[in-house]
Amino acid sequence: MNTIIREAKIIDSESPFHNQTVDILIVDGNINKIGTSLPNTDNANEVKLDNLHISQGWFDSSVSLGEPGFEDRETIANGLNVAAKSGFTAIALQPNSCPIIDNQSQINFVKNKANGFATELFPIGALTKGSEGKDMAELFDMKNAGAVAFGDYNTSLDNANLLKITLQYVQDFDGLVIAFAQDSNIKGNGVANEGIVSTRLGLKGIPNLAEELQIARNLFLLEYTGGKLHIPTISTAKSVKLIKEAKTKGLKVTCSVAVHHLVLSDSTLENFDTRCKVAPPLRTETDRKALLAGIQDNTIDMITTDHNPIDIEHKKMEFDLAKDGTIGLESAFSALLTVIPLEKVIEKLTAGKTPFGIQSQTISEGNKANISLFNPEGKRIFTNENILSKSKNSAFLGTEMKGKVYGIYNQGKLVLG
Repeated sequence: MNTIIREAKIIDSESPFHNQTVDILIVDGNINKIGTSLPNTDNANEVKLDNLHISQGWFDSSVSLGEPGFEDRETIANGLNVAAKSGFTAIALQPNSCPIIDNQSQINFVKNKANGFATELFPIGALTKGSEGKDMAELFDMKNAGAVAFGDYNTSLDNANLLKITLQYVQDFDGLVIAFAQDSNIKGNGVANEGIVSTRLGLKGIPNLAEELQIARNLFLLEYTGGKLHIPTISTAKSVKLIKEAKTKGLKVTCSVAVHHLVLSDSTLENFDTRCKVAPPLRTETDRKALLAGIQDNTIDMITTDHNPIDIEHKKMEFDLAKDGTIGLESAFSALLTVIPLEKVIEKLTAGKTPFGIQSQTISEGNKANISLFNPEGKRIFTNENILSKSKNSAFLGTEMKGKVYGIYNQGKLVLG
């Protein structure tokens, strides 16, 4: 059925209709007409929502879903529905399932599971076999099967030579390498940011150096080899500085920051709440402000939810023993609006498509309808009722937020929350 979206304010700096409030006629999944008071001659489905704003569809560069192997945490089907109702038209799926997504058949499996959903799934293949950091995985075969990048989720590659060889190897097919940065030796048994809070709480600390040393090493390797490198979920002020210097040199490096590192600091650990135990750890207020500055000056390319469902058995336990990770799809947009202006939020939720080789669709006549729908106004407290995921491990429970996501239109489908 055709659809008319009524009185929607377009937030898309690449569209000729940017900041205009218009009607949009969608025919067979494509934008047929944009204008005011469009007639409904074919009995099209009409969408009219309070203070409706729309933008290009949002993309999340780091989502874990569990399936295959951890369906108790999340399934691909429910995860994609959660993503759609949270405003995301596309996600990059991390390979941290069981088995690890490290070969062509596993890429095909998750892609087939995602067929028919409004939110598109783009798999990330593991960089090494079993994400064990020993042997390179079948990167070329996975690329041919549809992998958009290669990385071992939340696992830093200690073997510098293997990363060097990988950066050289993937250049033959324009592959993107993802290198999580946390030196395992310096991290040791740390569970929280090394600082005043961890000392007061008696928690073993993870110094900023664990991240920064690894980033510096990886950037030296990139400068030597060439190629494309993505550094996910940076968390410190020095990391921002290192990446900014690398970009000045002309290196092909991109980076992301997680929503929780932009909104929360290590002060949230005061009650030993394991929902706030993430990797890398929540840092100081100084680091948080430096990350926000990195967003504003575009050193940081994209924002990710780093959505990672963890079952209650591995979260509701002693802080030292609990697994790292928080869900983030449902809370992302409204949490970001509390610290970043609307247009910058939209920019950073859509900018990740290009580095990952995913085509952008501006809101223009003749283009595919790939749209996120939302209301940037209004305040609310994020509660359990707002969680759509199977797992409930959100670091944002009880947090005041701004705005509301309505849903998406993509793949010829309208999904509203």
